[in-house]
Amino acid sequence: MNRKYFLAILSLFIFLGSQAQELANFAAAKPLVSPEISGKEVFFRISAPYADTVKLYGSWMKDFKSSAIMKKDEKGLWSVSVPTPSPELYTYSFVVDGLSVNDPANIFTQRDGTRYLSVLLIPGDLTANYFEADQHGTLSQVWYESPVLSLTRRMFIYTPYGYESSKAKYPVLYLLHGSGGDEDAWTTMGRTCQIMDNLIAKKLAVPMIVVMPNGNPGQQAAKTMLLPEKVLDRTDPNFANLYVNSIVKDIVPFVEKNFRVISNPNSRAIAGLSMGAGHTIKCTNLYPGFFKYICPLSNGIRLTDQNKAEYDEQFKALKKAGYKLYFLACGDTDFLIESAKTLDATLTKNGLKHTFFVNSGGHTWANWRIYLNTFGPMLFK
Repeated sequence: MNRKYFLAILSLFIFLGSQAQELANFAAAKPLVSPEISGKEVFFRISAPYADTVKLYGSWMKDFKSSAIMKKDEKGLWSVSVPTPSPELYTYSFVVDGLSVNDPANIFTQRDGTRYLSVLLIPGDLTANYFEADQHGTLSQVWYESPVLSLTRRMFIYTPYGYESSKAKYPVLYLLHGSGGDEDAWTTMGRTCQIMDNLIAKKLAVPMIVVMPNGNPGQQAAKTMLLPEKVLDRTDPNFANLYVNSIVKDIVPFVEKNFRVISNPNSRAIAGLSMGAGHTIKCTNLYPGFFKYICPLSNGIRLTDQNKAEYDEQFKALKKAGYKLYFLACGDTDFLIESAKTLDATLTKNGLKHTFFVNSGGHTWANWRIYLNTFGPMLFK
């Protein structure tokens, strides 16, 4: 055999043997588990052999200044255990020598605007609908033309289990995000697909389509798409209510043309959190009767001598046009609770029947998931 060929073959076998050993070593290695929920404790672990200090920060802690100090063993593995928090979806991170990092052993992450965070989901009655159901709906990323905004834009649309194999038509919930969010916020942080799958499977909510648009009128889609954005002057009266008008004139017509929906106001609902609540209020006031189910969350209105009469006029027009549900919700420590109380008082003053749902907590996704779980079963009944 040619000496060169012999050496080449020998080298190949040596290489394959070394790789096999590497794979064997890798396969035999004990996997790093983090987080690990074990009864009354949750264990967190991260390998950082050369680090001097490692801390754990979690959203279940008292405040952003709180942390848990982790300890290092002889192999460079840092670990800490904390009492198992009450059932909820939490986020956390490690701070390694001053640098915040996600948990490399945890593939469960969520994106909050420009931040990615590791997730800890504690099971319990509160979070039962945050886990995957046995029957899954479909989440589509849909592009549509927006003549109002002069852009091609993206929105997320949830269709319930059975939509593809059915000929039925469905009611639609238009679900709006808050400031800093985008079309992915309600699915990533709000667990919308899981909540709707579970509510529908348990027959607590009627099967419905959920449309989640991008509420930033200068964006084509979430920043992760790396698409150019328009800079809009919010103080320019020509740009007033652009997105609100786009909901009625662009988004709803597109959905009703391209999906099997029931195209009438009795089968349209609109809800939104924070900035999205403002859009919800504005949209239903400017287009009374277009949506029969109205759910502003964690926001309200601010009255001045200049706008008080206008609000009264708009709410009276909404009452005259008719609606089936007005569900207002806010946490008792939310920084926007006073605006929600003002909306509650204004609705009462003008004779609009409504529900004012106040629970504990602040301006957080923990509350917005609860609100979706609460008003979802009230829709289209």
